[in-house]
Amino acid sequence: MVIRGTVRVNGLGLGSTQMLYLRPGRSVITITAESDAKLLLIGGEPFEEKLVMWWNFIARTHEEIAQARADRAAGDERFGTILGHDAQVIPAPEMPRVRLTPRRRRAVCDPR
Repeated sequence: MVIRGTVRVNGLGLGSTQMLYLRPGRSVITITAESDAKLLLIGGEPFEEKLVMWWNFIARTHEEIAQARADRAAGDERFGTILGHDAQVIPAPEMPRVRLTPRRRRAVCDPR
């Protein structure tokens, strides 16, 4: 995930706020910054289970998302604090009026 700047991953150009998924099984990944860049790189085997994603929460079920939202609103320390925000917490939006369902997996691009 490119936070700022422009990078190339295995020759594919990515700009700010763009994300790329690379399938597992690689021994080498080439990343080149084309400008002053900041990016987030996460590695590892994909989760086998389906995941539900909503706002800043990731869980296995709708109920787990609802519980995480409630825990965060109650100040549960597992969510920590964000430096530079003077301990202000941005409240999560209200839960949607529909049941959250797992995201489907699909690869957008797989550069060699």
